[in-house]
Amino acid sequence: MVRALMIQGAGSDVGKSLIVAGLARAFRRRGLRVLPFKPQNMSNNAAVTVDGGEIGRAQALQALAAGVEPHTDMNPVLLKPETDVGAQIVVHGKRIATARARDYAAMKPSLMGAVIESFERLKARADLVLVEGAGSPAEVNLRKADIANMGFACKADVPVVLVGDIDRGGVIAQLVGIRTVIDPDDAAMIQGFVINKFRGDATLFDDGYKLIEQKTSWRGFGVLPWFGRAGELPAEDALGLRDARKPGQCKIACLALSRIANFDDLDPLKLEPGVDLVMVRPGEAIPGDISLVIIPGSKSTRGDLAFLRAQGWDIDLLAHHRRGGHVLGLCGGYQMLGRSVADPDGIEGPAGDTPGLGLLDVDTVMSPQKTLTRVAAVHAATKQPIEAYEIHIGRTDGPDCARPFAKRNGEPEGAISRDGRVQGSYLHGLFTSDDFRKAYLAKLDIPAGDEPYHARVESALEALADHIEKHLDVEGLLTLAR
Repeated sequence: MVRALMIQGAGSDVGKSLIVAGLARAFRRRGLRVLPFKPQNMSNNAAVTVDGGEIGRAQALQALAAGVEPHTDMNPVLLKPETDVGAQIVVHGKRIATARARDYAAMKPSLMGAVIESFERLKARADLVLVEGAGSPAEVNLRKADIANMGFACKADVPVVLVGDIDRGGVIAQLVGIRTVIDPDDAAMIQGFVINKFRGDATLFDDGYKLIEQKTSWRGFGVLPWFGRAGELPAEDALGLRDARKPGQCKIACLALSRIANFDDLDPLKLEPGVDLVMVRPGEAIPGDISLVIIPGSKSTRGDLAFLRAQGWDIDLLAHHRRGGHVLGLCGGYQMLGRSVADPDGIEGPAGDTPGLGLLDVDTVMSPQKTLTRVAAVHAATKQPIEAYEIHIGRTDGPDCARPFAKRNGEPEGAISRDGRVQGSYLHGLFTSDDFRKAYLAKLDIPAGDEPYHARVESALEALADHIEKHLDVEGLLTLAR
């Protein structure tokens, strides 16, 4: 009989995505076919699936942990924020609309059918479906139309385990408070809790742990210490973006755009021993001793162009280029490097035309059609293979495209400036290709490490599963699933 278990969080960024990934690997090692599922996700860090759609990056990592290909059914509703009050709505891997938050709230009940369809399809292919919630069930103001937490759990009759984050403080209040404010029928769906991100002597929390059990009547499944290798795994939330500082090594800077997207492009670079990766935050200047500046992807290219200029980064980029520095624009960052970005139909916001940075002799025009595909390419300069994916709207053309960044099926992709120091490409995930990454860094006089990137991720997933097996009642969690 197929079983399911839902991991919800006492708040955002409490570590539920990582716990689901670790459990997926632990249960896979027991011989179970495990499939991850998140009814609704909000993230601009997406992955392209085997069936040609897109899902949240966390579900792609969980699929990797489970040893299966990512599929759109693993995240049937994906919200990709474009402004502070609006987001692109992706259902079953395809964009269906852009809506303001209030309008989306009215749409949500109609999306429960799509969520349940995907869940049932996964159940037909699995021994165990591990479900991840979104945000917190404490957001009782959203409960009526909820499809992400207790609304789904009750509809699908899936037992819930709640994760509390002790590192941010107040974990007793987090869990006991949720028991207090949610509806009694919802509280009955919660069968237990896990304390995550503990640092130090866990026995010092024994009394707090017992108090939570007493006040909530929920069973504790363990206290999970801080997992030191979490930074080796792809992060989904921009809140997880951290500097990978290695003083004395060659500096690569990435601009922390307001709508940064698909920033997992940075993951292989931050693990390189010879790279000192600097995230340039709003209000900070681009340091003067940088070898390479990366302008990452963006969910709102024209909006982030305005944001970039408001920080003065356009002036810093010109100074960096004059000093002989290199610039790499990826996806939205590539579009920003050109002469102009036109959005005549208002796909990403108000219709209009925005001047670009002018570092590449290309122009971009946005269009409703979204490119979603996995790509095998060859880097034009080093002739090294690249395994990547594209996920973008818009078409970019101009004289600098005659000097392509790569060749894809023999066709040119991307553009390079006349002096060769400014490059743009739509290829995401390109640095996971080890030979290309080494060759690209070598051209910047940066030595690369020997450990393959995917082997590093696999090692971290195995260590995560070991960590969870050691500290949580994994067998108890499996028994709870139904």
